[in-house]
Amino acid sequence: MGLVAACLLFLTTVLSGSAHADVSGLARVIDGDTIEVSGSRIRLHGIDAPESEQLCCVGGTARKCGRQATRALRDRIGGGLVDCEERDRDRYGRLVALCRVGGSDLGAWLVIQGWALAYRQYSDAYVSEEASARESRRGLWHGEFVAPWDWRAGERLLSTCQVRPRKEDRTPGNCLIKGNIARDGERIYHLPGGQYYERTRINRVKGERWFCTEAEAREAGWRRSHR
Repeated sequence: MGLVAACLLFLTTVLSGSAHADVSGLARVIDGDTIEVSGSRIRLHGIDAPESEQLCCVGGTARKCGRQATRALRDRIGGGLVDCEERDRDRYGRLVALCRVGGSDLGAWLVIQGWALAYRQYSDAYVSEEASARESRRGLWHGEFVAPWDWRAGERLLSTCQVRPRKEDRTPGNCLIKGNIARDGERIYHLPGGQYYERTRINRVKGERWFCTEAEAREAGWRRSHR
């Protein structure tokens, strides 16, 4: 075992027994507000970034803002060591922490660049950074978007961004299961040969999507059509 790896293992072992589970090490970016450091899944404190499949609208064109936020965080971290200080635990048991790279607060950076919002339900730490991003129309603020917490609750952009997806996005390889969102917000997937399969159209702006397997669809929160 190398010296650096041994030191990191020692540090993690010592900190795991302390009152706060502070963690340091190289990070793997999961999405715009979640990373993994030294085997610990960490939610960045005080911010909420778009979900991985979330779309936003810029100039009438759908943008994959969830992936843009993820990419921005990955680029900001680069290959640097990340230091995280525990602030809480979320309902999934994940560490909620203030994380820094090179002394810079990652949460503050994401919010001021417009790739995350201040998560006021839990903290007002980054309200001023959000105001700056909004005023300068950076990141998400350059177009229209649904707040991540509302998107998770089923809210979608309405008629402001009804641009048809590219053909390659409409028919992704052999992933033929159609994940439709009904008017009441219920998520239903349709299999080839089903009664409503042919008439179902996938609108990614609404959050609808294609699935390759039924297991994948169920895991994402969709149920099978009864017909």
